[in-house]
Amino acid sequence: MNRPTLSLIAAATALAAVTGFASLSGPADAETTAGGTVARLPVERTSRLCPAPSVSDVAETTYTSITPTGKGGADSAPATDAGGSAELKESTVTLAEPGGASDDESDKGDKGDKKDGKGQGDAEKGAASPGKSFVTLKEPGTPVSAESSGANTPALVGTATGRFAPGWTTQQTTTVSVGGARGLLGMTCTAPDTDFWFPGASTERSRQDYVHLTNPDDTVAIVDIELYGADGAVKAETGEGIPVPARSSVPVLLSTLTSEVAPNVTVHVSTRAGRVGAAVRAADDAGGSDWLTASGTPAGSVVLPGIPADATDVRLVALATGSADADLKVQLATPEGTITPAGHESLHVKSQMTAALELGDITKGEAGSLVLTPSSGRGAPVVAALRVVRGKGEKREIAFIPATAPITARATVADNRAKGSTLSLTAPGDSAKVRVTSSPGTEGGEPTVETYTVKARSTLAVTPKAPAGLKGSYALTVEPESGGPVHAARTLEVPDDGIPMFTVQTLPDDRGTVSVPKAKEDLSILDDGK
Repeated sequence: MNRPTLSLIAAATALAAVTGFASLSGPADAETTAGGTVARLPVERTSRLCPAPSVSDVAETTYTSITPTGKGGADSAPATDAGGSAELKESTVTLAEPGGASDDESDKGDKGDKKDGKGQGDAEKGAASPGKSFVTLKEPGTPVSAESSGANTPALVGTATGRFAPGWTTQQTTTVSVGGARGLLGMTCTAPDTDFWFPGASTERSRQDYVHLTNPDDTVAIVDIELYGADGAVKAETGEGIPVPARSSVPVLLSTLTSEVAPNVTVHVSTRAGRVGAAVRAADDAGGSDWLTASGTPAGSVVLPGIPADATDVRLVALATGSADADLKVQLATPEGTITPAGHESLHVKSQMTAALELGDITKGEAGSLVLTPSSGRGAPVVAALRVVRGKGEKREIAFIPATAPITARATVADNRAKGSTLSLTAPGDSAKVRVTSSPGTEGGEPTVETYTVKARSTLAVTPKAPAGLKGSYALTVEPESGGPVHAARTLEVPDDGIPMFTVQTLPDDRGTVSVPKAKEDLSILDDGK
């Protein structure tokens, strides 16, 4: 027997051992395709990143974290990882943004870097030790919360493993009652990735928009930021090759990247090395602030769910990401069906140019969702977001709704309150039936389950049923049961001194399971052909 044959035998033996372990450790109810070649197994590791919440000394921030249970969740996690854990830790460094920080941001949010002024040096060092624990989950199915106040709360870097990993989610909710950035800022802490699109940002003088870049890994990430306005790419003096040190966060003020003033900008964040979490914190001097999270994967048709019934002003911002222009039909999915808003029937979006459409008080007292579809054919891929205003004058508040994909299996949003939570469910095609589970509260309560039917081509806005005996806040888990695709969003309202403070979080699928090909022994690979 020659050496190649021996090597093949060793490889086959190792492969058989690994394959045997995988098949033994997988859950008994794993789904397979008709050919029996692919299984859907729960993920075994999940990362979540929460940016630094605010630079205001009066900011009050609540973090609410949960891993949902049930099919595809903790109950079906592999037995070998039954222990697991879910924990958010403080990031080690927060840097002043390249191109020049504002005094407020650098003085209040970046003290860790200002001690020695060695931001680039820190990036080159690579690995960094983890920060101290901030939020730790005790059991799947029951949310936990933690609070922080002031301007010095750092970004958080989190990891969940084993039975805590599938569907793990954390909501970051910040209330700022006074000042130019006053408002209710909410976001679901993001997963790390290498590419993000943010239509709806701005470099106009009334806005202070920061892109927060958070690195979860032990090596430096290198990030590029591109801006696209109404005439295409915006000339930027800086924005290329931004280093984000290991387990650290960097805020970048958009107006420092370019001298051009643009009311509507699409921000493209991509990495040359590593991966990051990215989100835009937008503050409007005219009133209000909130987080703008990334639009879903560019697509020919997109849905933007959850416009509040009492919206006083809605602006659509979109960008065609490819080399072709996009001609879009604009429709509003209302509780009674889909309509075409008069005077706003279509939108032409040129390739790699940002287009905006002022929709005013489009909902007219009824909750709705915007549906964008190609005027003909498959259409060019686009990204889109809405800037939504409630209230008027000095009593106005803003929030953002990015385009989001349908829920394929399950989605969860945390930090729902006894009052002020609204769940919007949109079926842009066929009618759909969904199951909505309210978790126990952070301080007590029993879970409840409701089933809703969403009519075809409509939006259903409901006040979710709170857990029995609720104490604290709770999470909502949405699972489609039958019918067509469903898109969802949650609106949280926390009025303050006559200001209708609110924030909207979309519910993309939690990707709690992953397709795993099945392998089997093939002894024919041992034949070297001789």
